Amino acid sequence: MTATVHTQQVDRCSVLTLSDPGSRNALSPVLYAALVEALDTAAGNPEVRSIVLTGEGGHFCAGGHLQRLERARQGSRAQQAEAINALHGLIETLRAVPKPVIAAVEGAAAGAGFSLALACDLMVAAQDARFLLAYGRVGLTPDGGATWFLSRSVPAQQVREWVWLAEPIAAQRLQHHGLINRLSAPGAALGDALALAEQLARMAPNAVAGAKSLLSSADERPLRAQLDAERDAFLDQLFHDNAGEGIAAFLQRRPAAFK
Repeated sequence: MTATVHTQQVDRCSVLTLSDPGSRNALSPVLYAALVEALDTAAGNPEVRSIVLTGEGGHFCAGGHLQRLERARQGSRAQQAEAINALHGLIETLRAVPKPVIAAVEGAAAGAGFSLALACDLMVAAQDARFLLAYGRVGLTPDGGATWFLSRSVPAQQVREWVWLAEPIAAQRLQHHGLINRLSAPGAALGDALALAEQLARMAPNAVAGAKSLLSSADERPLRAQLDAERDAFLDQLFHDNAGEGIAAFLQRRPAAFK
């Protein structure tokens, strides 16, 4: 079976499913390109308010193909750099999409699959999901931004242990560190992610996008620059029609109907 990304619209959410169950949805340049295309399509669809990323066959994503890496060692460093750059382009696309992206994790999220889940804005995971930075087991170091994402949320000593020892991490430990938003019963992660997506769909999409942009850049700016960005974003939203609707709905004690 050829690895691909299945796309399905559920209400106002675009569900993107990694599909290569024989490999536990292991990543490859083919999947990088397919997922970037699906993300761009969802970002440009005004009927889509949020995106859920999940995997087929009871697992989220097993990371990279070790067989492909074994072959890559027979090629050039430049060729492998190109493949890693494609993965990193996917991670940057995930972060740049103006709509919320929710990871729905069942089973394994390993290696770059773990990075992929971390790159999403929110994460819903089954109670028995397992996360793993397996690189150390085969003499490699992480890619896909795992060290960047984890170092901003988890104490350095803990990140070192996860990277160096390459032991499975329970979903409950990640939730303890604030990396998982909802823990689900086994098999229920997608349904719970869709429920979260519907909550987001009831919010003003322009305000959600503006907040995502502010949060994405907060670590990179000094306070004064971030205050200026907050001012500009606030004014953009204030003079948007959705602010008029939201304020009127609050004063009239009714649900807002954002566009």
